[in-house]
Amino acid sequence: MAKLCALSKVNVRRPIKVSCRQAHKPDGSKTVTSGAYAPPMLRPVLAAIALSVLAGGAGAASIAPRSLDILTPEQIDPSRILPPPPALDSGIQAAEMAELHRIQAERSQARLNQAAWDDQHQDWRLFVQQLGPKFDMAALPATAKVMRAVSHDMGIVSVRAKDYFKRPRPWVTDLSLKGCPISADTDPWSSYHSGHTLYAFSAGVVLAGLMPDRAQTILERAQDFGYSRMVCGVHYRSDVAAGEAIGTIIGHDMLNSPKMQADLAAARAELKAAGF
Repeated sequence: MAKLCALSKVNVRRPIKVSCRQAHKPDGSKTVTSGAYAPPMLRPVLAAIALSVLAGGAGAASIAPRSLDILTPEQIDPSRILPPPPALDSGIQAAEMAELHRIQAERSQARLNQAAWDDQHQDWRLFVQQLGPKFDMAALPATAKVMRAVSHDMGIVSVRAKDYFKRPRPWVTDLSLKGCPISADTDPWSSYHSGHTLYAFSAGVVLAGLMPDRAQTILERAQDFGYSRMVCGVHYRSDVAAGEAIGTIIGHDMLNSPKMQADLAAARAELKAAGF
């Protein structure tokens, strides 16, 4: 069977190491689930392989779906929530790529360092600087339970939406972008939406509901966390906007779910007792 390979490292002065990872689809066949950089001379080959893979199993999830705990499949259907990303040959796509190059040229080292830290902290710790050291899940078990519920369901939403749209990452089409390190298991067809931004807003909206006096501080941090994905050069602006939109929807659905009310009340009381 043809394989779409992941390139774990790109360096023009060194050989490129190539590795592949596959996953079984429900029918027992295999589909490629991850990849990284592709040098220009390999892009036509990889594109052809990718098209053959998609033609043989279009619509199949790249990762076996887990069960939702709080949300329903109807609530997270990406085709009902998000518009399609810009077409690859569109003026919007070209403008978004140009914007990433402007960000790359203008960003400070300090802002790139922040983006790199954000890249490695897609969890509740992204809010610690704004909320203070007392915002520690080890000391806030009721809040931690809520955060786990948000993380679980948003993870399922993220996988399904990325698999539905299959937008190529910026570094698939333009290797001159330099930013945060790219993991070898990053799916090159997972640009739309930004999963980091989705998490920041789904968790942020829930935390804003639990701590309304700090809502603006929390949501401002979520927005900056999303911008870090552009500073890293791993997502376009429309990817980030889509993450904001779907994350906000998930957060509100979580806050209004009957299944969550007891846990939310416990977390709200815990946070109030802790001085939040």
